[in-house]
Amino acid sequence: METAQNLLKKAQEDIQPFIHRTPVLTSRLIDEISGAELYFKCENFQRMGAFKMRGAANAILNLPEEKRKKGVVTHSSGNFAQALSLAAKNIGIPAYIVMPDTAPEVKKAAVRTYGGKITECPSTLKDREETANKIQDETGATFIHPSNDLDVIYGQGTAALELLQDFPDLDYVVCPVGGGGLIAGTALAVKYFGRNCKCYGAEPMEADDAWRSLQTGKIETNETANTMADGLKTHLGDKNFPIILENVSDIIRVSEEEIFQALKLIWERMKIVVEPSSSTALAAVLREKELFRNKKTGIIISGGNVDLSRLPF
Repeated sequence: METAQNLLKKAQEDIQPFIHRTPVLTSRLIDEISGAELYFKCENFQRMGAFKMRGAANAILNLPEEKRKKGVVTHSSGNFAQALSLAAKNIGIPAYIVMPDTAPEVKKAAVRTYGGKITECPSTLKDREETANKIQDETGATFIHPSNDLDVIYGQGTAALELLQDFPDLDYVVCPVGGGGLIAGTALAVKYFGRNCKCYGAEPMEADDAWRSLQTGKIETNETANTMADGLKTHLGDKNFPIILENVSDIIRVSEEEIFQALKLIWERMKIVVEPSSSTALAAVLREKELFRNKKTGIIISGGNVDLSRLPF
């Protein structure tokens, strides 16, 4: 069986034609404020505007030819819907996207632009899953989970792999935690390609299921998730959680005010568009200054797909 190390390298080679190798930015001012040496891996410059393009492309490319031709299906109201649609379009297969009828029009429009075939349904998880199952039965398409799928996880891990290839002597890599695909992939990249490097997650206090899951050793969920980091409201899954449990040093929880201040800092000082979910990683470093003091720290900026009408500024 192939090792995680080899599967990460293979994912990097396979998806290369379909993604951007995103830039790494630094900010002397933010370094001074944080007391750390920060390297921002800017997945907001990724195709379709987020890291999810990596996992979507890798998952499709790992399907056998027969299955691939019949297309892929997922349920998502956000970045993965766009990522799977664009990756499928580039690879030349259909993508069926189940979206809740409450999803913003701007997100539906983006999915259509990338060629995704949308089916709307009520916003409960049960309705989403049933609708996706129905499409699978009718079309023979393969279901791809946005975060709880090993091929998706290896794809997402290529962002940290690139970061560590550019800066091999990082002490820490910090990334946001939502459904767990990004942090699981990041933790594997840190384990196999870092040098004494540790992986930390960042999560809103208002949606701290992953932090609680690390405490109890089983997957916890949120009753409510009242956070501006709307990309981080999803729960961990049975494929990514064991990886996180074994390889993530800790998850740092941050308040809504800390997320907001970090977001403002990135927009004002780095002059880049990032979504609130992305700013949680910087918020975590600013909250735990002693931990990161004088350390070379990579920060995964997960995406920049902002609904401009809902910005907190």
